[in-house]
Amino acid sequence: MESTLARSQDYRLIEQAIRFIETNAARQPELDEVAAAVGMSEFHFQRTFTRWAGISPKRFLQFLTKENAKRLLADSENLLETTHQVGLSSLGRLHDLFVSAEAVTPGEYKTRGAGVTIRYGIHPTPFGKCLIGTTERGICHLSFVQTSEGDAVDNLVADWNEAKMIEDVKTTAPLVAPIFDLNGRGHESLRLHLRGTNFQIKVWEALLQIPLGAVTTYEGIATRIGKPSALRAVGTAVGHNPIAVLIPCHRVLRKDGDFGNYRYGSARKKALLLNEWRPDMSPQVHG
Repeated sequence: MESTLARSQDYRLIEQAIRFIETNAARQPELDEVAAAVGMSEFHFQRTFTRWAGISPKRFLQFLTKENAKRLLADSENLLETTHQVGLSSLGRLHDLFVSAEAVTPGEYKTRGAGVTIRYGIHPTPFGKCLIGTTERGICHLSFVQTSEGDAVDNLVADWNEAKMIEDVKTTAPLVAPIFDLNGRGHESLRLHLRGTNFQIKVWEALLQIPLGAVTTYEGIATRIGKPSALRAVGTAVGHNPIAVLIPCHRVLRKDGDFGNYRYGSARKKALLLNEWRPDMSPQVHG
């Protein structure tokens, strides 16, 4: 099996390709042009992109169109409704992965993490480097390194500025595979330790209900939490999601089919969705 480090190294090229394809999608660039834009031969680029994404660059170009996103939204409405009807509040994500969440109490929220020990580490993933933080109650932080590793750690500290921080890659390393190994067949259970306002927690819990391969809109999330007019507040809560990927805020699109913004870059959002919509990973809902 291809190593996570190798896929992480490939991601930098994939991200460049995604940005080039996005910019030039209207004129449908040929494979050789995209390959040249990322400094690779046509053969090597085709092979690398397909190995990483599971589909060809041409198929991905189709994936980027707004009409395709609209179809995915329409299909997802039925999938999400089925999920709601069978009472599944937290679904398997990548390979029957179960995620359960525990929120801090209002009193604990005000303490800014006092009395909590967070062990953290930075690791390669198929989508670039990530920072994982975990407490004795579960994963409390997952972010992608955008500018520097130091900045990523600073953001974690800002969210939990009274907590004791310990760099401990041995503790966080085993979490990478069940979160990011899309080819795995594990059945591990992961716990999340959430710190946020009551409103934020409701939004993040609603995000946990979006199954693999499905997407929704900000309006859909607002309706699901019983606040259909609170679109701006929902958008803000989605943007402040502290645990990327596991709480799948990347699955929220605009209602017109536009992919919208993402805290860690639009290219990474599309890459995450692209992997979830691979032909060999079609979504299923089990009662």
